[in-house]
Amino acid sequence: MSNVYQVGSGSLTFEIIERIINENLKLELAPQAKERIERCRNYLDKKIAESDAPLYGITTGFGSLCNKNISLSELGTLQENLIKSHACSVGEEISPVIIKLMMLFKAHALSLGHSGVQLVTVQRILDFFNNDVMPIVYDRGSLGASGDLAPLANLFLPLIGVGDVCYKGKKREAISVLDEFGWEPVKLKSKEGLALLNGTQFMSANGVFAILKAFRLSKKADLIAALSLEAFDGRIEPFMDCIQQIRPHKGQIETGEAFRKLLDGSEIIAHPKAHVQDPYSFRCIPQVHGATKDAIRYVASVLLTEINSVTDNPTIFPDEDRIISGGNFHGQPLAISYDFLAIALAELGNISERRVAQLIMGLRGLPEFLVANPGLNSGFMIPQYTAASMVSQNKMYCYAASSDSIVSSNGQEDHVSMGANAATKLYKVMNNLEFILAIELMNAAQGIDFRRPEKTSPFLERFLKDYRKEVPFVDEDIVMYKEIHKTVAFLNRIKMDY
Repeated sequence: MSNVYQVGSGSLTFEIIERIINENLKLELAPQAKERIERCRNYLDKKIAESDAPLYGITTGFGSLCNKNISLSELGTLQENLIKSHACSVGEEISPVIIKLMMLFKAHALSLGHSGVQLVTVQRILDFFNNDVMPIVYDRGSLGASGDLAPLANLFLPLIGVGDVCYKGKKREAISVLDEFGWEPVKLKSKEGLALLNGTQFMSANGVFAILKAFRLSKKADLIAALSLEAFDGRIEPFMDCIQQIRPHKGQIETGEAFRKLLDGSEIIAHPKAHVQDPYSFRCIPQVHGATKDAIRYVASVLLTEINSVTDNPTIFPDEDRIISGGNFHGQPLAISYDFLAIALAELGNISERRVAQLIMGLRGLPEFLVANPGLNSGFMIPQYTAASMVSQNKMYCYAASSDSIVSSNGQEDHVSMGANAATKLYKVMNNLEFILAIELMNAAQGIDFRRPEKTSPFLERFLKDYRKEVPFVDEDIVMYKEIHKTVAFLNRIKMDY
């Protein structure tokens, strides 16, 4: 399989993106992409030369300055000034994987041939990507309306030899790294600064990173909940297919099926039960986990559409002889979807913490706080506190960023999506969820050990054997935070191959 991906050769998929990132593929422009880019640029140059009518952002100022005409001799300066003045992102530095996704998505969008950029501009983005020259971008500053103006400005400052980059682990001025490679700063032509800064690539990169992680977290939540069900001596009936089929939400059906596979061959699930039903946090797993699966599926579909779209402005249509100033940069589809996904993932943590609470109450033959000598030992008392704290924090992060809007650009940009805020808080929800699920795994494994010599399913027994190599049974009180972090690391390494 080739170690090069041709940008513009077809639609991006999650599988392609994971290969590019995980296998460190290099990027090059597909021949048809080069043709589209050059054709659009040639059309724009011809249009500017022939037209006396003002063209927004091309021969005019930006935002509320759209009525200010710019002379032909100053069009390049206009674009450079745009990037410099808009580079206002602040806060924490964005991780390299998000930076690489932003560059990939911008290059792909420009390759579709509706943005009017030079070929050299797109090629330089790929040069940065291929050589791990990472522009320094910060996580705050975007309203998610005229695209992600501030973070994208920071991202592309180095193209013109300004700003900072991280190269070979060191933060350096961009111009020094360009000199090292023998690259001249890109001389922007008309429209190019706007093409680089308008767009949803910051929102999209964060969202794709989130959705790829959400796929994995959803499967981990099922596996860990199955262990908790066993530790709690729960019943299998709520997971039978017949009950899912009479309320046939796809995610619910999939969850029931996953649990039947995970628990196949379990001694614990098969033995007669003294209780006739389980609490909701166990009995309603198909409905709750299933609803999250359906939400993930929906958000994934929105993201696939977005990353294969043209989201800068104005948009150029050479075949139709049109240059249209529209609103494809507005992040509302993403903002609403990210708020939805945050709620869905937070609920996986919400129900997980409730299962943890049930396991430490001293019910169904388990010792209080899952320790042999409670009183002298606190056992698993405080990990539940920690999970509860993060569950509560996630509820704060589930405030709908998309329900807010603040007027900008002197009233010209009078409705904004806040999609960037939705994206960055989504990351915080996911980070908390990882720790919450890790705490549930610690409790579930401890509970199953108290049910020995009975065994769970062969698959789950193999999983627990691997887990116990790294995180031991707690006989007497130990320092718990280290075990929580070891559990998170374990969950990040394993593959969910059920």
